[in-house]
Amino acid sequence: MPASSSAQSVSVISKALKITGQLESTEDIHIEGEVEGDVRGVSVKVGQSAKIKGTVYGEEVEVAGTVNGKIEARKVVLTSTAHMSGDILHQDIRIDSGAYVDGHCRPEYGRADGKAHAVQKAAAAHGEARPGFAAAKPAEVRSVA
Repeated sequence: MPASSSAQSVSVISKALKITGQLESTEDIHIEGEVEGDVRGVSVKVGQSAKIKGTVYGEEVEVAGTVNGKIEARKVVLTSTAHMSGDILHQDIRIDSGAYVDGHCRPEYGRADGKAHAVQKAAAAHGEARPGFAAAKPAEVRSVA
């Protein structure tokens, strides 16, 4: 039985966790800890204490913490506490006053010639159920508390 969007689950990575490797979910992800590797989710929220080193993919990505890498998302929100170092591929973007951005913002998400489209095509070729989700490698999880 498919879940409605209002009944979706949220995977939470707490402040006490550090993940090394790809993190992927077919639902929403909320990160408060550290991730060294790519993150894929439907909606990805990067909390104020979060640090990500890698690419963040999603339909919607909201950043209040630190991302060193790249964001590829339909809708991107950088809150006033966001610290983004890297390029952002988007369709819709909001950057609040106080946010730090060191990189390019390009409205190329989902274009036929864009990399995001190539990722979706590759996932479809591998029989993935959701576009943009490729097979993940196992992640290593460590407590940093």
